Amino acid sequence: MEKEILALGINHRTAPLEIREKLSFTEKELIQALSISGEKEELEELVIISTCNRTEIYCAGPRQKKISKALVDFLSDFKGIQGKSIKDCLYLYRGREAVGHLFKVAAGLDSMVLGETQVLGQVKEAYQKSMENKRVDTIFHALFRQALVVGKRVHRETAINDHPASVSYVAVNLAKQIFPVLQNQKVMVIGAGEMAKLTIKHLRDEGVKDLIIVNRSTQQAVELVEMFGGRVADYNHMLEVMPEADIVISSTSAPHFILNPGKMREVIEQRNHKKIFLIDIAVPRDIDPDVREVPGVYLYNIDDLQTVLEANMRERRLAAKKAEKVISQETRDFQDWLNTRMVVPLITALRARAEEIRVDQLENCLDKLTGLSEKEKKTVERLSKNIINDLLRIPVLRLKEKAVEKDAEECISSLCELFRLDIGGEEEGTENQKKSDRSQQ
Repeated sequence: MEKEILALGINHRTAPLEIREKLSFTEKELIQALSISGEKEELEELVIISTCNRTEIYCAGPRQKKISKALVDFLSDFKGIQGKSIKDCLYLYRGREAVGHLFKVAAGLDSMVLGETQVLGQVKEAYQKSMENKRVDTIFHALFRQALVVGKRVHRETAINDHPASVSYVAVNLAKQIFPVLQNQKVMVIGAGEMAKLTIKHLRDEGVKDLIIVNRSTQQAVELVEMFGGRVADYNHMLEVMPEADIVISSTSAPHFILNPGKMREVIEQRNHKKIFLIDIAVPRDIDPDVREVPGVYLYNIDDLQTVLEANMRERRLAAKKAEKVISQETRDFQDWLNTRMVVPLITALRARAEEIRVDQLENCLDKLTGLSEKEKKTVERLSKNIINDLLRIPVLRLKEKAVEKDAEECISSLCELFRLDIGGEEEGTENQKKSDRSQQ
């Protein structure tokens, strides 16, 4: 029976966080869901991608079954949520659209941050989990391997992630422009929230070794040090340690300025007037803009970074247009492979039906032609086989050609109906077995 690929999902564009988190899967839930899905005959192959920004279920199953309903019911039943309550937040893609969507996801074109690479690893992990739980077969092996290839190709050929696309990344990138060899600089990070955490991660990725973390809650600073390394400085004695730093990146939730011109004059004097760079990525701002008036102090705030960020996003959007062309071609290629694969059972069933008719007619004929020698019987049988082979040669060739055309599905359906072929049920298996038995006689 002809197979269909579906993608059912919810993401940051279609639903707020409070709904997305209800449909997210923990690792334990993911394994349970994969196990339960194996009991649903419509859901022959299944992969679940669950991240902070999306939950998507990819499924392959028999086209004639009500596979989309089975998929929605499976998700709502497992999460204990009525389908009606999430209906408006869900999207459903079929066939070529489902394939193209997966390729976009893997390439980062459907992410909150355009072109990000983290999702490629998440797609790979989801595929591996399904393999471990035996929920992947021929079609999804091909589909998800190709998705990983497409994601890597997009990032390699379009340079879509060459331009920083997050404030924390841009901040570190700015520091790299100020100090080409960032590894040799001392950096102080003020704050321990998510933005600060991402900033520290990017700094470590750039090889920064001497890192000072300051936060009003010392425990949170200690946790970041345990995670990334560096050392903790007491918030109340921050100005005593700051003169050691060449770069200060501030990202706190303070409702007022934590650094002002007076404090920065003290720091510059202790540095013997050696320049210091301040990068303020907090909203509201942590650093009084008047510190720019202090000789040797260079301040960049989130508006300065936003200008760079917007320019980078323009570059990413241009790269995304090139990526769309890559994905469009890859989607067509995969669909062609899938369609070609789909006509194989049809060709097999067609040959089996022809063979069944040939054998029946040959037996009737030989019953009436008494007195033939064994050689003559073999000649008649060879003649019947040649007629069948010549008759089917052109239709088989045309079927293979049709497989990559737009109306392939319509052609397959018409041929099945015309010759009453079942290319997925018991009838085909029975006839194929007869053919196999005869060939061995």
